[in-house]
Order: sequence, then structure tokens, then C-alpha cells
Amino acid sequence: MFEAGDIREWRGHDVVDADRHKIGTLESVYVDTATDQPSFATVTVGLPTRRRLVFVPLAHSRVGPGHLQVAWPKSRVKKAPAIDTDGILPAEDEAAIFAHYELDYAPAAGGERRLARR
Repeated sequence: MFEAGDIREWRGHDVVDADRHKIGTLESVYVDTATDQPSFATVTVGLPTRRRLVFVPLAHSRVGPGHLQVAWPKSRVKKAPAIDTDGILPAEDEAAIFAHYELDYAPAAGGERRLARR
């Protein structure tokens, strides 16, 4: 796994799926609040007049020359829960992101947010 600081340097680079199909561009990284490790990324997708940020898990991702390759197919990522390009992720929407990728979800200890933008 790569360090959160390293992946932030990839902001604006292409995000591709396992078959190297371009999904969009890397906007930001969300870390797991329990471990402070990269957990999800937001990817800018859509038409120039209707852009949005979709979430994709970073597990099993790899960085390459000028791109971030994620383990999920483009079709699944494009249908993921999204926020506006200038929006924030409401805490109550975190569970839907995990559910979309069939990942286990539990709020952080004490009920705090599970994901934090870095």
C-alpha cells in the first residue's frame, strides 16, 4: 500500500480500472479514521457541465506512470455514490459507499465518521 502523502501527489492524474480504461481524474483521498490509512479516493467523472465526484476503494490499487489503477471496473465506479465537485461527504452517506462495493461498514469508535478527506 502507498502512503497517503504520496498519493496526494497524484491529484489530477488519470484513474484507470484493471483493464486500463480511464474512469476519470483523481480529486482527493479519504483515509480511514481508525488507521489513518488511505481507504477511498474521489474521482472526477461526467461531462464538463455536469461533473461529480464518485468514490472508489483504494485497496489493491497501484500507481503507475501518470495514473492510479484501481481494482474496480469502470462501470461499477461510475455508478458509485457521488457528491458535487465542491461538496462534502455527509457522515450519514458513508454506509452507502461501502454498501455499493459490498464492503463491511461500521462507524468509528464512538460513532464518529469513518472516512476523512486528506
